[in-house]
Amino acid sequence: MKALASLLPFAWKYRFYLVGGLFFVFISNYFNVLTPQLTSFVIDHVQRTLQLPGYTLPSSTPSYDGLVRMISTTILNQGNSLSGVVAWCGITLLLLALLRGFFLFLMRQTIIVMSRHVEFEQKNQIYSHYQSLDISFLKQNRVGDLMNRISEDVARVRLFTGPAIMYVANLIAVITLCVYFMFTRDSLLAIYVLAPLPILAFLIYFINNTINQRSERIQEVLSDLTTHAQESYAGIRVIKSFSQERSLIGFYKSLTGLYRKEVLGLVKVEALYFPSITLLIGISTLITIMIGGLYYINGNSGIGIHTIVEFVMYVNMLTFPVSAIGLTASMIQRAAASQERINEFLEVKPKIIATHPVSKIIPDGNLFFDQVSFTYPETGIMALKNISLQIKKGDRVLVVGKTGSGKSTLLQLVLRFYDPDQGSILFNHASISNAELSNYRSQIGYVPQDSFLFSDTIAANISFGQRCNQQDIEKAAIAAAINAEIVQFPAGYQTMVGERGVTLSGGQKQRISLARALLKKPTLLLLDDCLSAVDSGTEQKIASYFSKHLKDATIIMVSHRVHAHLAFDKVIVLENGAIVEMGSPESLMARGGAFKKMADYQHNQLLEN
Repeated sequence: MKALASLLPFAWKYRFYLVGGLFFVFISNYFNVLTPQLTSFVIDHVQRTLQLPGYTLPSSTPSYDGLVRMISTTILNQGNSLSGVVAWCGITLLLLALLRGFFLFLMRQTIIVMSRHVEFEQKNQIYSHYQSLDISFLKQNRVGDLMNRISEDVARVRLFTGPAIMYVANLIAVITLCVYFMFTRDSLLAIYVLAPLPILAFLIYFINNTINQRSERIQEVLSDLTTHAQESYAGIRVIKSFSQERSLIGFYKSLTGLYRKEVLGLVKVEALYFPSITLLIGISTLITIMIGGLYYINGNSGIGIHTIVEFVMYVNMLTFPVSAIGLTASMIQRAAASQERINEFLEVKPKIIATHPVSKIIPDGNLFFDQVSFTYPETGIMALKNISLQIKKGDRVLVVGKTGSGKSTLLQLVLRFYDPDQGSILFNHASISNAELSNYRSQIGYVPQDSFLFSDTIAANISFGQRCNQQDIEKAAIAAAINAEIVQFPAGYQTMVGERGVTLSGGQKQRISLARALLKKPTLLLLDDCLSAVDSGTEQKIASYFSKHLKDATIIMVSHRVHAHLAFDKVIVLENGAIVEMGSPESLMARGGAFKKMADYQHNQLLEN
């Protein structure tokens, strides 16, 4: 419950909604509890006027609310006939219902609207915090769990800030008003009538907890079902190629069988819910009629038929608030658990921050790696060992090596996805650890190894994060040698690429990602094996653009192969996270080391094919 204290700033910010909503809850219930009293007055007046058999004058004047006394006195003073009194009372009851409905509307327009404002702010707060966290955190946490914070957890908190607060306020208002007027009317009868209600509240709370526990288990099974279905849809090509349809269908049937079992168990528990409420409310009503009837027959306590009717109406008014105790308690418990998860997430601090922030660091000069070492915190694998190198402005650098040699890690350190464990990385003798991240990264073009495209148009994917016109987008596509293929699509640049670019080939996705980076006109271009699915002719076109339009830009390219059409000033060969060779392509070929062996092997492979 302590976790919910973190919502107090929202309560203060939207205090006018909250206070207004609580007032409207009380006033709507106040008009509601006047109905039994006015009904009691009408019944008593009819019996008294018609002198019905068995009617006796009450020994004491009924203690109605001041507003009811004023209404009844006004109606009687007008000298209305019996039918006139009944008619005016009926009109008054209708007006009371309309007033209650009006204030119920205002109640929802304040409390529920407040909860939506809180939901809006929480979602934005969580999403903004997602963006500030570093890659290390995102790798260590499942996407589904992170998504639940912004969807399921926020939704549960909203149920607390909206419906739960409304139900609690309604519960307090109804019980307070009804019990007050019942005890004012006849305290002994009130005790008898209210006796079963605590039992009802406890029973509902117990059943509701059982329902929630089963619902949580159902949600877990449903999550497994959804995950399995999503993976099956995404990997349908692999499933078909390995002829695993039957085994996966069998596994899915076992999950749906477990889901059915849990759901049927929940249905059995829910089957007890409403009959239990009806039973105990019926018992309270029977007690009211029986005890009140006995008092009326014996002619004591001044209880008449109108009193019995009034109490029965009170009991029915208490039905929903009492039955909502279990639901409300469950809402509060679940909201507390969800808010605790949200608080834990929001308390996570990003590790990649500017240590001594400066206004601007432009990565357009010399790049230095000074004794840089790095170990991945998620796996404990040492990716780079004592890397020292210098890259000058305008250099074309090729980084090659076997899988796992640390090539991609080198680029991720330049982007400050991670900070090195030892050593430093500098631009123009300024440490990048002092750079303001968004400004620093905005000047770098990066094409990752796994080309990611959003489920949007080709134009939107190329212009991602950039303010540009159609002409700029087309120029970038021409530079990446993808324009000719785009214009052949029926919708051209407005073609939807599907989730993760599923409608495009690997080479097309890579070149659209390259166009996205080139559109930024970066001073530093980082290419992480992004031309692996590009043919020789297309590579030559891209190389031609680099030589003509990116003369002053520094390009660092990671690859598993030597690109015949791309000219490089420097080649770095990595092995087990360390530099084993570094120099110009010509010098390394003359040396006859690892780079020459790689180039010769690639050449021989081409000849064989």
